[in-house]
Amino acid sequence: MLKGKKILLGITGSIAAYKAIMLVRELVKAGAEVKVVMTPAAKDFVTPLTLSTLSKNVVLADLFDADSWANHVMLGRWADVMLIAPLTCNTLGKMSYGLCDNLLLAIYLSATCPVAVAPAMDEDMWHHATTKENLKRLQAHGVAVIPVEKGELASGLFGDGRMAEPTSIIAFIEQHFFLEKDLQGKTAIVTAGPTYEPLDPVRFIGNHSSGKMGVAIADELARRGAAVTLILGPSALKPTHSAVKLQKVQTAEQMYEAALTAFEKADIAVMSAAVADYSPALKAPEKIKKTGDSLQIELIKTKDILKSLGAVKNTKQLLVGFALETNNEKEYALDKLNRKNADMIVLNSLNDEGAGFGHDTNKITIFEKEGKEFAYERKPKQQVARDIVDRIVKMIYA
Repeated sequence: MLKGKKILLGITGSIAAYKAIMLVRELVKAGAEVKVVMTPAAKDFVTPLTLSTLSKNVVLADLFDADSWANHVMLGRWADVMLIAPLTCNTLGKMSYGLCDNLLLAIYLSATCPVAVAPAMDEDMWHHATTKENLKRLQAHGVAVIPVEKGELASGLFGDGRMAEPTSIIAFIEQHFFLEKDLQGKTAIVTAGPTYEPLDPVRFIGNHSSGKMGVAIADELARRGAAVTLILGPSALKPTHSAVKLQKVQTAEQMYEAALTAFEKADIAVMSAAVADYSPALKAPEKIKKTGDSLQIELIKTKDILKSLGAVKNTKQLLVGFALETNNEKEYALDKLNRKNADMIVLNSLNDEGAGFGHDTNKITIFEKEGKEFAYERKPKQQVARDIVDRIVKMIYA
């Protein structure tokens, strides 16, 4: 995917600059042409000689060098993508306000190509309100921000702010800038988030699902060219891709009706929502008062959306379900795959650290109807979404 692509790599003064060595190596290995520009501070962490040897190009760091002048305008026009990794808090602030006191910033401000950044900083700096504002400003200017990872930091702390690994950065670049529209002409629906089953006008039965996984899948399907409808339960999240059509629902019954209607014209259906299995038989018209030591609530089973779609799907439709389990994970996932006539089940376990509700990461295993099984390591949910959609594409065109 990167063969013949021109990547301009900017490196700033962070301890994470050591990862740039492997990043350059992997980019070149993938067939990209790489040129490197460094801030003066970056040279304290990694040498230009190492980077020029790996990239097979002269490394630039200064606007003026003896009698020569680095043409920052042409560098910004040469590249297919400008990637800044690592991006320090200092350079982030300068970029967000348009400051220009080194060659890297001069190239950024004159670049006509897409720009992506991989931040790297300590946890407290990452969570600071000013950093968040600067990131939002940068994104508003069209800069793609590669998610940081959680891990050991230079301060010795363990937390958010660690620069993404080179393999993750390359995957991000491929997916965001060089991705083939392999789902062009396809229609997809995705369910995401929880459902809220009302007890009275104030209270409800729900769960801890945030909708992050489903929203990431909807965005990824849209990036791959599909026309996507996201049926989203009560969640504050929104899809980032402008082409995703958002349909908000509250209850399991509303999600059932929306999914069944949309499925008629869908090529792909991904049922990632955490739908309530039971709903109160009666909804009190007024707030239930505390009048006794106990309260009995009759619950009735909700309609099984995945099973209902599996019962009506045709041979040209691909149906994907999710299984969140706490025990006998594989057994339950395979049972759901067969019993509900799905083509694929995505299993994640609450026993895995960093997986399940509310996390920015997930760890999954995919089971396909043909008996194939694919296990993945824990990754950010955006990358998990790419893995899932990759399998969807391969099943569609198998």
